[in-house]
Amino acid sequence: MVPLTALWLPILLAAVIVFIASSILHMVLPYHRTDYKKLPEEDKLLAPFRGANVLPGLYIFPFCTPKEMKTPAAIERYKQGPVGFLTLYPNQPPAMPKFLIQWFVFCLVIGYFVAYLAGRTLAPGANYLEVFRVVGTAGFLAFGLSRLSDGIWRGTPWGAVIKELIDGLIYGLLMGGTFGWLWPR
Repeated sequence: MVPLTALWLPILLAAVIVFIASSILHMVLPYHRTDYKKLPEEDKLLAPFRGANVLPGLYIFPFCTPKEMKTPAAIERYKQGPVGFLTLYPNQPPAMPKFLIQWFVFCLVIGYFVAYLAGRTLAPGANYLEVFRVVGTAGFLAFGLSRLSDGIWRGTPWGAVIKELIDGLIYGLLMGGTFGWLWPR
């Protein structure tokens, strides 16, 4: 068993490496540029939202309670469409520093729990490939497989989900490599 205090460096360095890799994948490489589309006639569609003073939050449309879902009126509203989820942020430019800080903290949290798992299942001096396998798998589970629920429940296009799955695999492999390299001997 390896105590978490002995794994602070791989936790921190793996978070930094994943953060840098995610920046490259999302801002330098072109394959995520097609994940989002522009609404047709965007200004015309957004004007009613502005007039209704809709608050930031998560919305679903058409909205109905579970009891109402089987009613003819609700079924007709679904047939007429559109059907979807909507996330609204505060009316301001995207808070990129805040989002990036939250992403880095998320990477640290995943690193912490992956370190906990690895520290409880691997001995000091475990060989690189053994550490890589355990940590890489746990990292992929956290970063990659967690995105599948977006395709299932949120309607995220499967092409975008698969790209996030690939990103998660890369992050898991980078985390596995970092922990394997810095594993206590």
